[in-house]
Amino acid sequence: MSISFDKALGIHQQALAFRSQRAEVLGNNIANADTPNYKARDLDFSAVLAEQAEKSTKETFSLDTTDNRHIAAEGFGDMMAGAALRYRIPTQPSLDQNTVDEQIEQANYAENAVQFQASFTLLNSKFKGLMSALRGE
Repeated sequence: MSISFDKALGIHQQALAFRSQRAEVLGNNIANADTPNYKARDLDFSAVLAEQAEKSTKETFSLDTTDNRHIAAEGFGDMMAGAALRYRIPTQPSLDQNTVDEQIEQANYAENAVQFQASFTLLNSKFKGLMSALRGE
């Protein structure tokens, strides 16, 4: 009997990848808070989830490998290339056309960090459960 990691781990591994990429986008926003004409961006989790649900309902194709050492192409890939990366609508426009609000960005970054830690904790507990099952405990 084999263990399916996709079924055992659920969506948490993809959620970690999403949270990591969102932290990068939010960090870029914070770093460019004083850059004239910089437009704040953010990743939309619901857009990524809808995109992945649409992909799973369509016919999927697998890659042909010519060597058993090839790595399988799986996962969300680069989420920033899809429809998930969007410009943020500014709450208060600035004179230099920068749309970054540092307080909102910092709050979103902190919220994202908490959600990343929650997904990581859940994924860690899943691995501990799998290890216990493998040991027969």
